[in-house]
Amino acid sequence: MTRKSKTDLKKAKTGIGLRAFHAEQILTEKPGVGFVEAHSENYFRLGGIPFEQLMKAREIYPLSLHGVGLSLGSAEGVSEDHLAKLAALVKAADPVLVSEHISWSTAEGKSVPDLLPLPMTKDAHETLCANIDRVQEVLKRQILVENPSSYLAFADRDMTEPQFIAEVVKRTGCGLLLDINNIHVSAHNLGFDAREYLAGIPKAAVQEIHLAGYHVNEAGGREIFVDAHNHAVYDAVWELYKAALEKLGDVPTLVEWDSDLPPLSTLLGEARKADKLRETVSKGKKNARVA
Repeated sequence: MTRKSKTDLKKAKTGIGLRAFHAEQILTEKPGVGFVEAHSENYFRLGGIPFEQLMKAREIYPLSLHGVGLSLGSAEGVSEDHLAKLAALVKAADPVLVSEHISWSTAEGKSVPDLLPLPMTKDAHETLCANIDRVQEVLKRQILVENPSSYLAFADRDMTEPQFIAEVVKRTGCGLLLDINNIHVSAHNLGFDAREYLAGIPKAAVQEIHLAGYHVNEAGGREIFVDAHNHAVYDAVWELYKAALEKLGDVPTLVEWDSDLPPLSTLLGEARKADKLRETVSKGKKNARVA
Protein backbone atom coordinates (compact mmCIF):
# COMPACT_ATOMS: atom_id res chain seq x y z
CA MET A 1 0.00 0.00 0.00
CA THR A 2 1.27 3.48 -0.86
CA ARG A 3 2.42 5.50 2.12
CA LYS A 4 0.39 8.66 2.81
CA SER A 5 2.47 11.80 2.23
CA LYS A 6 2.82 14.85 4.45
CA THR A 7 0.93 17.07 2.03
CA ASP A 8 -2.18 14.90 2.38
CA LEU A 9 -2.89 16.43 5.78
CA LYS A 10 -3.45 19.98 4.53
CA LYS A 11 -6.96 19.27 3.27
CA ALA A 12 -7.56 16.01 5.09
CA LYS A 13 -10.75 15.13 6.89
CA THR A 14 -10.78 15.33 10.67
CA GLY A 15 -8.58 12.76 12.41
CA ILE A 16 -9.01 10.58 15.49
CA GLY A 17 -6.70 9.24 18.15
CA LEU A 18 -5.19 5.79 17.65
CA ARG A 19 -5.96 4.15 21.00
CA ALA A 20 -5.45 0.48 21.86
CA PHE A 21 -9.19 0.08 22.49
CA HIS A 22 -9.98 0.94 18.85
CA ALA A 23 -6.72 0.06 17.07
CA GLU A 24 -7.65 -3.36 15.67
CA GLN A 25 -11.06 -2.14 14.51
CA ILE A 26 -9.50 0.87 12.80
CA LEU A 27 -6.98 -1.32 11.01
CA THR A 28 -9.68 -3.77 9.91
CA GLU A 29 -12.46 -1.37 8.91
CA LYS A 30 -10.27 1.53 7.73
CA PRO A 31 -12.81 4.29 8.45
CA GLY A 32 -12.66 7.40 6.31
CA VAL A 33 -10.82 9.74 8.66
CA GLY A 34 -8.13 12.16 7.58
CA PHE A 35 -5.31 10.99 9.85
CA VAL A 36 -4.60 9.28 13.15
CA GLU A 37 -2.67 10.54 16.14
CA ALA A 38 -0.80 8.39 18.64
CA HIS A 39 0.74 9.20 22.02
CA SER A 40 4.47 8.94 21.44
CA GLU A 41 5.41 7.37 24.76
CA ASN A 42 3.16 4.37 24.13
CA TYR A 43 5.46 3.31 21.27
CA PHE A 44 8.95 3.87 22.62
CA ARG A 45 9.47 0.12 22.50
CA LEU A 46 10.13 -0.38 18.79
CA GLY A 47 8.55 -3.79 18.62
CA GLY A 48 5.58 -5.78 19.87
CA ILE A 49 1.90 -5.59 18.98
CA PRO A 50 1.30 -1.88 19.73
CA PHE A 51 4.26 -0.82 17.58
CA GLU A 52 3.21 -3.18 14.80
CA GLN A 53 -0.28 -1.65 14.87
CA LEU A 54 1.23 1.82 14.67
CA MET A 55 3.31 0.88 11.64
CA LYS A 56 0.28 -0.67 9.94
CA ALA A 57 -1.77 2.45 10.66
CA ARG A 58 0.86 4.72 9.09
CA GLU A 59 0.50 2.80 5.85
CA ILE A 60 -3.22 3.64 5.75
CA TYR A 61 -3.33 7.15 7.22
CA PRO A 62 -1.04 10.12 7.73
CA LEU A 63 0.34 9.82 11.25
CA SER A 64 0.77 12.46 13.92
CA LEU A 65 2.80 11.76 17.09
CA HIS A 66 1.65 13.59 20.21
CA GLY A 67 3.88 13.47 23.28
CA VAL A 68 2.97 13.95 26.93
CA GLY A 69 6.23 13.34 28.76
CA LEU A 70 8.99 15.64 27.50
CA SER A 71 8.30 18.27 30.18
CA LEU A 72 9.25 21.16 27.91
CA GLY A 73 8.85 23.64 30.76
CA SER A 74 11.32 21.92 33.09
CA ALA A 75 14.08 24.19 34.39
CA GLU A 76 16.36 21.15 34.43
CA GLY A 77 16.01 20.69 30.69
CA VAL A 78 14.43 17.81 28.85
CA SER A 79 15.48 14.25 29.59
CA GLU A 80 18.08 13.22 27.03
CA ASP A 81 17.02 9.59 27.43
CA HIS A 82 13.39 10.45 26.73
CA LEU A 83 14.41 12.60 23.78
CA ALA A 84 16.57 9.82 22.33
CA LYS A 85 13.63 7.40 22.48
CA LEU A 86 11.39 9.96 20.79
CA ALA A 87 13.99 10.53 18.08
CA ALA A 88 14.20 6.78 17.39
CA LEU A 89 10.40 6.58 17.12
CA VAL A 90 10.21 9.60 14.81
CA LYS A 91 12.87 8.06 12.58
CA ALA A 92 11.02 4.74 12.43
CA ALA A 93 7.49 6.09 11.96
CA ASP A 94 8.23 9.26 9.94
CA PRO A 95 5.10 11.10 11.15
CA VAL A 96 3.47 14.07 9.45
CA LEU A 97 3.52 16.06 12.69
CA VAL A 98 5.25 15.81 16.06
CA SER A 99 3.77 17.71 18.98
CA GLU A 100 4.17 18.25 22.71
CA HIS A 101 2.68 20.43 25.46
CA ILE A 102 3.54 23.81 26.92
CA SER A 103 3.80 22.34 30.41
CA TRP A 104 6.12 20.68 32.87
CA SER A 105 5.88 17.36 34.68
CA THR A 106 9.35 16.55 36.06
CA ALA A 107 11.61 18.01 38.75
CA GLU A 108 14.65 16.62 40.57
CA GLY A 109 14.36 13.32 38.76
CA LYS A 110 10.74 12.79 39.75
CA SER A 111 7.70 12.87 37.48
CA VAL A 112 4.04 13.55 38.07
CA PRO A 113 1.26 12.05 35.91
CA ASP A 114 -0.07 15.42 34.80
CA LEU A 115 0.67 18.34 32.51
CA LEU A 116 1.32 21.25 34.86
CA PRO A 117 1.00 24.80 33.51
CA LEU A 118 3.81 27.35 33.47
CA PRO A 119 3.81 30.90 34.79
CA MET A 120 3.70 33.41 31.93
CA THR A 121 7.04 34.94 32.92
CA LYS A 122 10.23 35.81 31.09
CA ASP A 123 12.17 33.13 32.98
CA ALA A 124 9.65 30.43 32.04
CA HIS A 125 9.73 31.68 28.45
CA GLU A 126 13.53 31.37 28.30
CA THR A 127 13.41 27.85 29.73
CA LEU A 128 10.68 26.69 27.37
CA CYS A 129 12.40 28.12 24.31
CA ALA A 130 15.73 26.51 25.20
CA ASN A 131 14.05 23.12 25.61
CA ILE A 132 12.11 23.43 22.35
CA ASP A 133 15.33 24.38 20.57
CA ARG A 134 17.01 21.27 21.96
CA VAL A 135 14.17 18.99 20.87
CA GLN A 136 14.08 20.44 17.36
CA GLU A 137 17.88 20.17 17.13
CA VAL A 138 17.81 16.46 17.99
CA LEU A 139 14.75 15.59 15.91
CA LYS A 140 16.00 17.74 13.01
CA ARG A 141 12.47 18.97 12.40
CA GLN A 142 9.92 21.46 13.61
CA ILE A 143 7.62 20.44 16.43
CA LEU A 144 4.23 21.82 17.44
CA VAL A 145 3.49 22.89 21.00
CA GLU A 146 0.02 22.76 22.54
CA ASN A 147 -1.53 25.49 24.67
CA PRO A 148 -2.17 24.33 28.26
CA SER A 149 -5.31 23.76 30.29
CA SER A 150 -5.19 25.60 33.64
CA TYR A 151 -7.02 25.35 36.94
CA LEU A 152 -5.32 28.06 39.01
CA ALA A 153 -3.68 31.33 37.96
CA PHE A 154 -0.11 32.23 38.92
CA ALA A 155 0.33 35.46 40.86
CA ASP A 156 3.39 36.47 38.80
CA ARG A 157 2.91 37.22 35.11
CA ASP A 158 4.92 39.21 32.58
CA MET A 159 2.58 38.61 29.64
CA THR A 160 -0.71 37.03 28.68
CA GLU A 161 -0.78 33.41 27.54
CA PRO A 162 -1.37 34.29 23.85
CA GLN A 163 1.55 36.75 24.03
CA PHE A 164 3.70 34.08 25.69
CA ILE A 165 2.83 31.55 22.96
CA ALA A 166 3.42 34.06 20.16
CA GLU A 167 6.87 34.90 21.53
CA VAL A 168 7.76 31.20 21.86
CA VAL A 169 6.76 30.58 18.24
CA LYS A 170 8.72 33.62 17.05
CA ARG A 171 11.83 32.71 19.02
CA THR A 172 12.03 28.97 18.24
CA GLY A 173 10.29 28.60 14.88
CA CYS A 174 8.02 25.91 16.30
CA GLY A 175 4.40 25.54 15.25
CA LEU A 176 1.25 25.57 17.36
CA LEU A 177 -1.23 22.84 18.09
CA LEU A 178 -4.27 24.84 19.17
CA ASP A 179 -6.42 22.90 21.63
CA ILE A 180 -9.87 24.52 21.59
CA ASN A 181 -11.06 22.53 24.59
CA ASN A 182 -8.08 23.75 26.62
CA ILE A 183 -8.95 27.37 25.84
CA HIS A 184 -12.54 26.84 26.98
CA VAL A 185 -11.50 24.94 30.11
CA SER A 186 -8.95 27.57 31.13
CA ALA A 187 -11.29 30.46 30.33
CA HIS A 188 -13.95 28.99 32.60
CA ASN A 189 -11.55 28.15 35.43
CA LEU A 190 -9.55 31.39 35.35
CA GLY A 191 -12.30 33.77 34.24
CA PHE A 192 -10.93 35.17 30.98
CA ASP A 193 -12.64 35.70 27.62
CA ALA A 194 -11.98 32.75 25.29
CA ARG A 195 -12.67 34.86 22.18
CA GLU A 196 -10.11 37.46 23.23
CA TYR A 197 -7.59 34.68 23.83
CA LEU A 198 -8.27 33.32 20.36
CA ALA A 199 -7.78 36.78 18.83
CA GLY A 200 -4.25 36.90 20.24
CA ILE A 201 -3.10 33.61 18.73
CA PRO A 202 -0.64 33.94 15.78
CA LYS A 203 -2.64 32.64 12.81
CA ALA A 204 0.31 31.48 10.71
CA ALA A 205 1.65 29.25 13.50
CA VAL A 206 -1.44 27.04 13.89
CA GLN A 207 -0.92 23.74 12.07
CA GLU A 208 -3.33 21.48 13.96
CA ILE A 209 -6.42 21.83 16.12
CA HIS A 210 -7.57 19.52 18.92
CA LEU A 211 -11.17 19.04 20.03
CA ALA A 212 -12.16 17.10 23.14
CA GLY A 213 -14.60 16.82 26.00
CA TYR A 214 -13.96 17.77 29.61
CA HIS A 215 -15.07 16.56 33.03
CA VAL A 216 -16.94 18.82 35.47
CA ASN A 217 -15.81 18.75 39.10
CA GLU A 218 -17.18 20.72 42.04
CA ALA A 219 -14.73 22.32 44.46
CA GLY A 220 -15.20 25.14 46.90
CA GLY A 221 -18.75 25.70 45.81
CA ARG A 222 -17.94 26.19 42.13
CA GLU A 223 -17.57 24.09 39.03
CA ILE A 224 -14.05 23.29 37.80
CA PHE A 225 -13.61 22.01 34.26
CA VAL A 226 -10.97 19.28 33.95
CA ASP A 227 -9.35 18.46 30.61
CA ALA A 228 -10.12 14.74 30.91
CA HIS A 229 -10.85 13.79 27.28
CA ASN A 230 -13.63 11.53 28.51
CA HIS A 231 -16.73 13.10 26.97
CA ALA A 232 -18.13 14.20 23.65
CA VAL A 233 -17.26 17.75 22.59
CA TYR A 234 -19.51 20.22 24.39
CA ASP A 235 -21.60 22.80 22.51
CA ALA A 236 -19.57 25.72 23.87
CA VAL A 237 -16.38 24.14 22.49
CA TRP A 238 -18.02 23.62 19.10
CA GLU A 239 -18.93 27.33 19.07
CA LEU A 240 -15.37 28.32 19.94
CA TYR A 241 -14.09 25.94 17.25
CA LYS A 242 -16.32 27.68 14.70
CA ALA A 243 -14.84 31.03 15.75
CA ALA A 244 -11.33 29.55 15.40
CA LEU A 245 -12.07 28.33 11.86
CA GLU A 246 -13.42 31.76 10.93
CA LYS A 247 -10.20 33.37 12.19
CA LEU A 248 -7.64 30.80 11.07
CA GLY A 249 -9.20 29.20 8.01
CA ASP A 250 -9.49 25.45 7.61
CA VAL A 251 -6.91 23.73 9.84
CA PRO A 252 -6.27 19.97 10.19
CA THR A 253 -8.37 18.90 13.16
CA LEU A 254 -8.30 15.92 15.51
CA VAL A 255 -10.88 14.67 17.99
CA GLU A 256 -9.28 13.41 21.23
CA TRP A 257 -11.02 10.86 23.45
CA ASP A 258 -8.62 9.15 25.84
CA SER A 259 -10.65 7.71 28.73
CA ASP A 260 -14.15 6.29 29.20
CA LEU A 261 -13.80 5.40 25.55
CA PRO A 262 -17.00 5.08 23.51
CA PRO A 263 -17.66 2.77 20.55
CA LEU A 264 -15.64 3.75 17.49
CA SER A 265 -18.87 4.83 15.76
CA THR A 266 -19.35 7.55 18.39
CA LEU A 267 -15.84 8.87 17.87
CA LEU A 268 -16.32 8.86 14.11
CA GLY A 269 -19.57 10.78 14.58
CA GLU A 270 -17.64 13.52 16.39
CA ALA A 271 -15.13 13.64 13.54
CA ARG A 272 -17.93 13.94 10.97
CA LYS A 273 -19.46 16.77 13.00
CA ALA A 274 -16.15 18.62 12.83
CA ASP A 275 -15.93 18.01 9.08
CA LYS A 276 -19.42 19.40 8.58
CA LEU A 277 -18.59 22.53 10.53
CA ARG A 278 -15.33 22.98 8.62
CA GLU A 279 -17.23 22.72 5.35
CA THR A 280 -19.91 25.17 6.50
CA VAL A 281 -17.37 27.79 7.58
CA SER A 282 -15.31 27.37 4.39
CA LYS A 283 -18.40 27.80 2.20
CA GLY A 284 -19.47 30.83 4.20
CA LYS A 285 -16.09 32.50 3.73
CA LYS A 286 -16.11 31.75 -0.02
CA ASN A 287 -19.61 33.18 -0.41
CA ALA A 288 -18.60 36.29 1.52
CA ARG A 289 -15.66 36.85 -0.85
CA VAL A 290 -17.89 36.46 -3.90
CA ALA A 291 -20.46 38.91 -2.50
